[in-house]
Amino acid sequence: MAGESEDDDQKTEEPTQRKLDEARKKGQIARSAEMRHVAMLGGALVVVSFMAGGIGHGLAPMFVNLLGQADKYQLDGRGTQSLASSVALNTGAALFAPLAVLFLAAIVGGVMQGRPTLSWERIKPQWSKLSPLSGIKRLLGAQAVVEFLKTLAKSALVGVVGVAVVWPYGRRLELSLFGSAPDVLALTGGLVIKLLLAVVILVAVLSLGDFVYQRFSFMKKMRMSRQELKDEFKQSEGDPHVKARIRQIRLERSRKRMMANVPTADVVITNPTHFAVALKYDQAAMAAPKVVAKGVDSLALRIRAVATENKVPIVENPPLARALYASVEVEEEIKPDHYKAVAEVISYVMKLRGRSLPKRPPRP
Repeated sequence: MAGESEDDDQKTEEPTQRKLDEARKKGQIARSAEMRHVAMLGGALVVVSFMAGGIGHGLAPMFVNLLGQADKYQLDGRGTQSLASSVALNTGAALFAPLAVLFLAAIVGGVMQGRPTLSWERIKPQWSKLSPLSGIKRLLGAQAVVEFLKTLAKSALVGVVGVAVVWPYGRRLELSLFGSAPDVLALTGGLVIKLLLAVVILVAVLSLGDFVYQRFSFMKKMRMSRQELKDEFKQSEGDPHVKARIRQIRLERSRKRMMANVPTADVVITNPTHFAVALKYDQAAMAAPKVVAKGVDSLALRIRAVATENKVPIVENPPLARALYASVEVEEEIKPDHYKAVAEVISYVMKLRGRSLPKRPPRP
């Protein structure tokens, strides 16, 4: 118990939507049985108020025939089957609409508490529920005690309301025993409707309070600790350490590919030490020179070192190096704004190598 209390103390954070969705898939949602009860009582009120007469008119001829012509029925095999079929057919026809109203009321009672959900977790067999010890724990647990007290209090309140509604009609009910059948039916029917209406109002108020309590209890049960939030974030977004490691590996591979391109460059433009940009230009295949590698500080020094090892010309032009580094990505062609400056650098390099100048300057 102490361990459970400590765990509850640590669960101070509101549940995430992901945890609530997973709980819904398992059938764990905030639900109040009182909401379904008030819907069913409301359906019963509709049936008694508007359908009782139709039910009576639908069943009356059948009972008249059963009682008035009882001597004409043959209770042999075929006769009994015919009588049972007739009773079932007439009873079903008379009760179909009222039962449909009660069924719809039961559905409405569930929908009022949130969108419907179907969970196989709730209906699949669980052997732990067959354990007598588990059953005793459920019967004697705090939740069971709360539900028992709620039921007891609700029953007492319904009894008080019933007495309060019926009490003023006590004398009239006594006198109705000596009255005609229609008068008795009218009095009792009106009294039943008033009693149902009072009970529906009472249970509606109780159900609203119970739903608020069930919602609060459910959200408290669903609370999460900070560690659970971190674990869920790692599962949904990925471990930040793993993601950082993946980014580092990708960056290292990109740098290796970039450094492998430096020996193929035509020139490296530097700052002279802080920036280094390697350019390649193939007049037959490119519309403009392309950046094949770039870097700052230590990476710039590595580019310079590789270029020196492979005898790639290095030209110091700080403004151009900074501009190319900031505006052009690796494997992209230079912008038209830099055509003139780059053309001068490439022309200078080609003169050093004794190569002929390009027949045409780079064009956009």
